[in-house]
Amino acid sequence: MVGFFLRFSSFYINLFRLVILASYLPAVVYCANFSASFRDADIKEFINTVSKNINKTIIIDPKVQGVVSVRSFEQLDKDKYYQFFLNVLDVYGYTVVEMPNNILKVIPAKRAKNSVVPLQKNAEETQGDELINRVFKLKYILAKNLAPLLRQLNDNTESGSIIHYDPSNVVLITGRAAVVNRLYSIISTLDQPGDAEIELYQLNHAIAADIIKLVNQVINPVNTTKKDLFNAGKVIADERTNSVLISGDSHTRKRAIKIIKRLDHQQDSYGTTKVIYMKYAQASKLLDVLNGVSSGVQSDNAKKIAGKSNARNVSIKAYDQTNALVITAHPKIMKELDQVIEKLDVRRAQVLVEAIIVETQNGEGLNLGIQWANKFHGGVNFIQNPDSIRANSSSENPLPMVISGLTAGFYKGNWDGLFTALATNSNNNILATPSIVTLDNMEAEFNVGQEVPVLTSTQTTATDKVYNSISRQSVGVMLKVKPQINQGDSVLLEIRQEVSSVADRSDANANNLGSVFNKRVVNNAVLVKSGETVVVGGLLDKKLNKVINKVPFLGDIPLIGRLFQQRKEKIEKSNLILFIRPTILRETSDYSKATADKYTEHNNLYSIDIKEPLEVLSEKIKNDEFNSLKNDIVEFYEMIGVKK
Repeated sequence: MVGFFLRFSSFYINLFRLVILASYLPAVVYCANFSASFRDADIKEFINTVSKNINKTIIIDPKVQGVVSVRSFEQLDKDKYYQFFLNVLDVYGYTVVEMPNNILKVIPAKRAKNSVVPLQKNAEETQGDELINRVFKLKYILAKNLAPLLRQLNDNTESGSIIHYDPSNVVLITGRAAVVNRLYSIISTLDQPGDAEIELYQLNHAIAADIIKLVNQVINPVNTTKKDLFNAGKVIADERTNSVLISGDSHTRKRAIKIIKRLDHQQDSYGTTKVIYMKYAQASKLLDVLNGVSSGVQSDNAKKIAGKSNARNVSIKAYDQTNALVITAHPKIMKELDQVIEKLDVRRAQVLVEAIIVETQNGEGLNLGIQWANKFHGGVNFIQNPDSIRANSSSENPLPMVISGLTAGFYKGNWDGLFTALATNSNNNILATPSIVTLDNMEAEFNVGQEVPVLTSTQTTATDKVYNSISRQSVGVMLKVKPQINQGDSVLLEIRQEVSSVADRSDANANNLGSVFNKRVVNNAVLVKSGETVVVGGLLDKKLNKVINKVPFLGDIPLIGRLFQQRKEKIEKSNLILFIRPTILRETSDYSKATADKYTEHNNLYSIDIKEPLEVLSEKIKNDEFNSLKNDIVEFYEMIGVKK
């Protein structure tokens, strides 16, 4: 028993010594090596075995099937063992896609490019047959030009693909890491700056701006407007010195200069002739403007245009029969003249000018028994009795009104109703209602009257024969209007109105001095909005009328007939008032609307008996139009002044 105890104690003492000794020995690193030997093994068993050895979870696609026979005659470390695994799968048409969390996925190679393949940024990160994505940013060459070459150098497996993206000039390559890294080396070698330089070529005859368009189209048949052409040649014009800048490689520059030299030659001194037909403008009226423009263009381009003589050979003629311009000039000047003509030959707006010229007797012609209100927008009235203006415009029976002095204002109301109201009063004498359409800034004239013979001189011959010299003078109603359309819808109207007549014979021939003419003239300029009515009045006229009342037969007896007569002298006063309304016509729809309105106005005018009293007339007019007319007229009364 004692011997057994001693042997057991000796065993533990030796074991303790070995532990102490081992603590002083150097550490030895354990490294696992693998040998692969599979014969007619199911591919899934092969994958599962590798999964255990490399300590990774591997997901197998259901389409992965087959039998594997492979053998390794040397010991492989973990990295080489994994590459051996990838090579075997590649031979059988499968590939491995790395997933997060230490997971691998084995799928058919043809489906690999549609899977989530990891993006590698560094070429040294991955080697071998692992499937990766890499993006290459090109600096000097175009991606669309390099991509076809890379596809030819690719291994052409179903798992690989090469795609280029032009806006960013990048190439995206999907494939085995070894192939992708090899293509990267090729890209780095090819993506190098070329021998692009810039040369300056001074033109002697041609124009730089015209030359560059032709040359760029020849040396760059592709889209030359993109900014990412890199080594592609490009020609830029320097109009200040009439020279061109050429960039690109030596071959491109030589080719561009050769083309420029052929184009830079002396042109015919007679220039180019062109016939331009006017659409709206009058050709003869554009001559002064175009000649002035061509003179300025010639002086600016005299140093740039070849054969400086043909820079001054500019001829501009108008052919009235076809309303065309015939221009002979250098192409540079011709181009600028074309631009000027295009901006001048535009459709001008027109103005429809409507007017009512009315003469009121004794100031009562505008007493229509109704009142104007709420439609006036301002004006001025020069009256003799300011106290006669009534403050209360709501009276149902307004007193007779007398217009005295100059009246002017703006009225915005029913034009047809205004005319009808004026025509229904027997104290009004409507002299004319002109309606004229004229171009912007063109004078229009309306004239209704007679040519009256006027004795200008008398000569008596030696044989007592009398010879009279006679001239003719126009009398009647004349209206001249010149509209000018301003910014917006305002119109500046220059108005000249004249009403003239021949005086009574008793007054005219009192001293045998010839005829006497009564004339009332107003010259005015006013700014008015389109569709608004201007009211101008105050052209007063006094006339002495002699009235003889007599007893029939007895009043005609010589000498004593005056006893049976009653003679009276009556002074009649009349006031001439002009209502004028401009309407801007810009579009075709405006003309159609104006025509329809005039047609409706004509029908309404002849469908109403103007002799009917206003009470009957009001029943024929719609209530809203009649009430609006009443409000319109009363405000005009408030403005022009009243006499009781």
